[in-house]
Amino acid sequence: MSNRIERPWALMRHHAGWADVFLIESETRDSITGVYPDRETVGPPVNYSVRAVLARFETLEAARAAREGAVLEWRKHDAAVREAEEKLRVAEKAREDAWLTCLRDAASA
Repeated sequence: MSNRIERPWALMRHHAGWADVFLIESETRDSITGVYPDRETVGPPVNYSVRAVLARFETLEAARAAREGAVLEWRKHDAAVREAEEKLRVAEKAREDAWLTCLRDAASA
């Protein structure tokens, strides 16, 4: 048994800030096959590149605990992200206004 299969529980990126627990049932050098046990309908096994694995764990509980800890760490940055997004909206509005002003000035010249 390879070291990878000894750690059959993985966290797979679902979307920004969230990872799904994945049970690796088999793997090759380049791909893994398994299921998402926490989803309502487990469905047939799916295949991914091994690069899709964010982290591996020996137990389901360890994978879930790591996911929850990572969510808490992600949330620590929420206020800074909201502030940066607001600054971005203001900068994009200024850019749009400058572009429109330039076009209108050129049309009236």
